[in-house]
Amino acid sequence: MNLLLAVSIDPIYLITGSIFAFVTVGMWFVINRVTGDDKPRAEARLDMMRKRRANGQAAGGDNAKTKNEALTAYLERAATPLADKVSGNEKEMGQLREKLMNAGFRREAAPVVFKTIQLGTAAFGLFVGSTYGFFANGFGQDMIIKVGGGLIIGFMIPKLLLDFTAKKRMEKIFLGLPDALDLMVVCVEAGLGMDQALRKVAEEMEKSHKEIGEEFGIANKQLQLGRTRSEVLQALGFRSGVDDLKQLASILIQADKFGSSIASALRVQSDAMRTRRRQIAEEKAAKTAVKMIFPLVLFIFPGIFVVLVGPAGISMYRNMLNQ
Repeated sequence: MNLLLAVSIDPIYLITGSIFAFVTVGMWFVINRVTGDDKPRAEARLDMMRKRRANGQAAGGDNAKTKNEALTAYLERAATPLADKVSGNEKEMGQLREKLMNAGFRREAAPVVFKTIQLGTAAFGLFVGSTYGFFANGFGQDMIIKVGGGLIIGFMIPKLLLDFTAKKRMEKIFLGLPDALDLMVVCVEAGLGMDQALRKVAEEMEKSHKEIGEEFGIANKQLQLGRTRSEVLQALGFRSGVDDLKQLASILIQADKFGSSIASALRVQSDAMRTRRRQIAEEKAAKTAVKMIFPLVLFIFPGIFVVLVGPAGISMYRNMLNQ
């Protein structure tokens, strides 16, 4: 009986139970918010009517796009109650919003949704770490280390995925920007204005470079809504995160302000970008010899050594035995 009482009040058991209860309540709260069970009946019926209307519109359209929009709406609805709790300071949220824009997530609630996902993955990592630590090592210091490791890994996974997505998207924009500039030069020299050239480039780039076409399409819509050309170009460079596109925006703003030839500025910028892209390719080719050292030493040289030296070593061994 005394042993039972000692086990029941062990702090390790209390900590484990608290972690399990915290994760369970958090997951229940998120699922409850996503499914909408906590909403009043009238509001839930309105949401159901919106879903039916969206499904009816998607019958003749793009189903994948509608599903992504529905998933985004669910995430925003689940993150709305946690907006005040997960939001950091203004500087941190501004940097996060810029990174999300570079990755292609431009919705107003994107930072809050990302913070909510980060909180959920951290809770899941905490649960996995505590469960694995309990079954692998039982209660003790090793379990606490695994719990902390699961929490840190779960918290860092969304950030790493966001950085990777933003990097890949910025790389695609950088590689396809010279082609977009060449097409814009052709459009401007053919007599089109800057707005019409942006619209034409956005339409054509959708087939080969989707990211550039998307960014130029957003810039064209902003121009149609009445924003000034300088603001639109600055926003274009800010959303993409590519330094060359920011430089291009500055050049176009100066050319439009001073009345110089836009076609000449675009051609010079396109040539400079192609030269830089070629230099980056040459730099990667020069680094190949250094990067090949480790595979050669670890995987290729041992095989060559066995093939060349192995027969001679066997012969020497046999001669020594015969003597």
